[in-house]
This record gives sequence, C-alpha cells and structure tokens, in this order.
Amino acid sequence: MLLYHTSDIEIRRPDIHFGRKNADFGWGFYLSPDREFTYRWARENAVVNEYELDLSGLEVRGFSRDIDWFMYIFNNRRGCDSLSADVIKGPIANDTIFDTLGIISSGFLKPEDALALLMIGPEYTQVALKTQRAADNLRWLGSERISRAGGEQLKSEQESYREAFLAELERIVE
Repeated sequence: MLLYHTSDIEIRRPDIHFGRKNADFGWGFYLSPDREFTYRWARENAVVNEYELDLSGLEVRGFSRDIDWFMYIFNNRRGCDSLSADVIKGPIANDTIFDTLGIISSGFLKPEDALALLMIGPEYTQVALKTQRAADNLRWLGSERISRAGGEQLKSEQESYREAFLAELERIVE
C-alpha cells in the first residue's frame, strides 16, 4: 500500500508516539493513500514523504463514515482510545468535528444528528499506524520538498463545507 505523509521535514523512521494523543484515531503516525490530497494539504516548504506499507501479519481495522466511526473518533477526541489494532484506516473527520463534538457533549444533538453533520463534504482517507510493529512494516521510498502552498483549494472546499454544515445544522434544530 502506497502512503504519503506531509511534514516540514523528511521522516525516514516515523515515531508513532509523536503528535496529539486525542487525534481522530488516537495516538499514532498518520498517513494518506491519496497523493493529491496530501499535496493539497502541504504548506509552503513542506516535505511530502512517500512510503510503502506491508500489511502482512498486521491487524488492520477499517472504518467507513458510520456511527461506529463517529463514536470511535468521539471517544478518541476525549482521550479514550479503546481499539486494539496495528493499523486503522478510515475517513478523516472534517474540521468541524470540534464543533460537532462540542454540540453533542452539551446534549444539544443526538449522535445520529452529529453523524449527519459529518457526512457533509468530501471524504478523504487516513491511515494511522498505532503500533511499533506497524511502523516496522513501513518502508520509506523518498520525499519531495514542496515550494508552493497547496492549501488554497482546501480552503475553498472548507468554506463550501462550512456553509453546508450550517444549513444542515439549521435543518436539524428546527
């Protein structure tokens, strides 16, 4: 499986314990199989690292945009990673996940309504390496420094998404 990771440095040997503990899939090293998305995510002077992951012998858990995915992310964002797997693959929660989680935590929305909000917008995939065993199966293939920022198209998508999110939220609360 070919995967990509955007950073400000070349990363030949990733550290699965670096980064936020309360990310979508908990602590881990995050990659994407979507090369185009990775380049669009890149800031100016970013480094896009390319890898090959051998899944042989690894326990892999996959999610789709459904209630199980939502609840797993909801729990991880609260620091409660309860899933044991070497690799977790699934959709990236959009930027309004914080808003959605805040709304659901306050009791304002049911999980089903929050999930409806998260179904809006494009779906991008992330792969989280959760164990050292998974990191050991990752082979660095090379990297490319990006001199231009790729975020303009992403900003436009996010603005469209936020508009659709607000419209859906208004529909839900009526």
